[in-house]
Amino acid sequence: MNPQQTDSTNLIPEGFRRNGQNHLVPEAQIKAIDKLRDDVVMSIVTKARHVQQSMAMFKASAMNDITDFVDLSAEEYDINWGGTKGNITLISFDGRYKLIRAMGEHRIFDERIQAAKTKIDQCIARWSEGSSEQIKALVDHAFRVNKQGRIDVNQVLSLRQLDIDEPEWRDAMDAIADSIQITGTSTYLRLYERQESGNYQQIPLDISKL
Repeated sequence: MNPQQTDSTNLIPEGFRRNGQNHLVPEAQIKAIDKLRDDVVMSIVTKARHVQQSMAMFKASAMNDITDFVDLSAEEYDINWGGTKGNITLISFDGRYKLIRAMGEHRIFDERIQAAKTKIDQCIARWSEGSSEQIKALVDHAFRVNKQGRIDVNQVLSLRQLDIDEPEWRDAMDAIADSIQITGTSTYLRLYERQESGNYQQIPLDISKL
């Protein structure tokens, strides 16, 4: 039997398994149920890795097909715009299937968001009680941090929809806009099938929705 291998630099000698504390434990000292549990987990993870790789290959192939088609379609009008940019919707001839390629930006706030929050707090402090208390609750909710410890960009941007004609408030809204930084983009592929009702239902590729 060849030594087990968890990665390219971490070989496990024959007859041993590595535990959660990174210690090598002789298999003779491991309970049968613990071995079986480990085997079940590793078997499922191995299969999941293959599925993950297949899905990645599918996405890359589908994105290339969409890009090639968009470029080909643009050639009819003597335009070469590069099919990798922008959101695209493609529908089958019979209307049964719809594909959407969507481009999403990763946005975060830089340090200027704190200046914006301070200006907003100053506005609320100067206003009379009543409606300002409701606005303060909206602001506190918008500036909550998410599980990653970051302020949700969309939540904060929702404050810009408030119809408040106050110079300092408008300055705060400008500071919010200026503090947004684009850190990258992601490309999403969504597939839909038309139901008897006429509505399109997404074809789930998320394992939890299957």
